[in-house]
Amino acid sequence: IRESATLTRDVLEQHFNDLKGTLKKLLDERLMSLLQEVDAIEQESIKPLDECQKLIEHGVSTADDLLREGESAVHGDVGQQNEKLCSFTKKALHIQLDSLPEVPSLVDVPCLSAQLDDCLLTILKNQIFRHGTVASCPPVQLEEFVEKPGGILVRWCKVDDDFIPQDYRLQYRKSTASHFEDVYVGLETEFIVLHIDPNVDYQFRVCARGDGRQEWSPWSVPQIGRTTLVPHEWTTGLEGYSLSSRRNIALRNDSQSCGVLYSKAPTYFCGQTLTFRQVLIETVGQPDRRDSLGVCVEQQNGYDSLQRDKAVCISTNGAVFVNGKEMTNQLPAVTSGSTVTFDMEVVQLGPSSNEGGNFKLRVTISSNNREVVFDWVLDQCCVSLYFGCSFSYPGWKVLVF
Repeated sequence: IRESATLTRDVLEQHFNDLKGTLKKLLDERLMSLLQEVDAIEQESIKPLDECQKLIEHGVSTADDLLREGESAVHGDVGQQNEKLCSFTKKALHIQLDSLPEVPSLVDVPCLSAQLDDCLLTILKNQIFRHGTVASCPPVQLEEFVEKPGGILVRWCKVDDDFIPQDYRLQYRKSTASHFEDVYVGLETEFIVLHIDPNVDYQFRVCARGDGRQEWSPWSVPQIGRTTLVPHEWTTGLEGYSLSSRRNIALRNDSQSCGVLYSKAPTYFCGQTLTFRQVLIETVGQPDRRDSLGVCVEQQNGYDSLQRDKAVCISTNGAVFVNGKEMTNQLPAVTSGSTVTFDMEVVQLGPSSNEGGNFKLRVTISSNNREVVFDWVLDQCCVSLYFGCSFSYPGWKVLVF
């Protein structure tokens, strides 16, 4: 409680300090804009009046000079009087002293004033008093972490019955990182976070967006999750396949070499779910009936398909093979974007099954919302298995997790 309260105080103080800085900046910008508008109106309106004043002052000055010249002619010497009067008369005829420039009427002359509406303060006051809330319980909380090879399945749930979610938002960060990052946004209430380092703590949190709302809800209580399972990896060095940097994606390349690509180690354990996600980039020719995805007891080189003994697999046309024999039940064909999952649980036959007797695994293979369930009988105890794939033509791309 104390930790979340301290964090909430820090968030509120930072937010309102940012708001104050932004509001001051906006008010300063608005003031500057209005002052510039006053300056522009003043300059535009005063210019014709200044010109009119200059003309009037010039006319008055000219008339004053002429008046003094006339007085000098009248009171001057008799010999020069006629000459001065003649000069005065010529100037008086050429100067229009009975006209004035057009002066704007009073109603046309601007009179500036500032119109300031006090209701802005009322509006701001009401908005500020309604801005922000403090929630004691977020509407969604993290519910469960399930270890996956190189990943964590994160589940969450809604704890507020009145809250109608439109989207969920899941974030995580490594224990040594300072910032969370988005890993999922959507309507699902669970998500497998991949690319997780084994035996490393990760912190998760989730929030939601209510129906018809833009803002996100408060974050859930952060929780720590980790996985102890090493990630699934394809083995390197097989000429017909190219691998991603994390070696969890295999691409059938243009090489003429063919064979089965196996996992680096028997990292699939009974009780887990093994998922193949198929991405068909391009296919040269038709898919071959020997193309397969599946699991096996051991790596056996020299085969060009998983349709063999001590292996269960599904071919790209949907046929299911157990120890090399095709079952009567069939699944939909594997195409671009298909997801195929394998689930197995141990069912022992006889009291001495761990000592070489019959050993049975109950296998569930799912593809495109359909599944087949069968028992796979082995002659030895086997709880960890290899996985593999085989494709005859280039362009097939498989992600395993």
